[in-house]
Amino acid sequence: MAEREIRLWGDPVLRTVCAPVTVFDDSVAALAADLVDSSLPEGRAAVAAPQIGVGLRAFGYDVDGRTGYIINPEIVEVGGELRDIEEGCLSVPGLFFPTPRWEFARARGVDAQNNPVEISGTEVFAQMIQHEVAHLDGQVYIQTLPGERRREAMKAIRSASWFLAS
Repeated sequence: MAEREIRLWGDPVLRTVCAPVTVFDDSVAALAADLVDSSLPEGRAAVAAPQIGVGLRAFGYDVDGRTGYIINPEIVEVGGELRDIEEGCLSVPGLFFPTPRWEFARARGVDAQNNPVEISGTEVFAQMIQHEVAHLDGQVYIQTLPGERRREAMKAIRSASWFLAS
């Protein structure tokens, strides 16, 4: 399908809880393809629907040699240690902050034909699952940062050239 433009911090769609997909038609298959295509360029790992301006629960990914998508994902299990992992986001370009993430995550959802899908992984893949599901819940990772780190992130965003231009 097509790589879509990424919405940046400040766009209201990034702060909105996404609606579940309830109708599984060609438009959902096209959205899934666009999400995967948008996650493929170098330097990207995954793209959630709100990052391309769509308020539906879906994301595409290309992480650790695994490429795919999931619709209506819900995290059903996390485990291991909760660790600070250096994290960035396409919607907050060029900024990276240590973010608390579980070492393992599992999510369940469906594919574009409403068939059950389960994805799980450790480390970077687990980080991706947690990051993308948070997007679907209306949160960008900087909102989850503890105290001083969040203040530092907000200060960096306010001084970023891409933020001033939007």
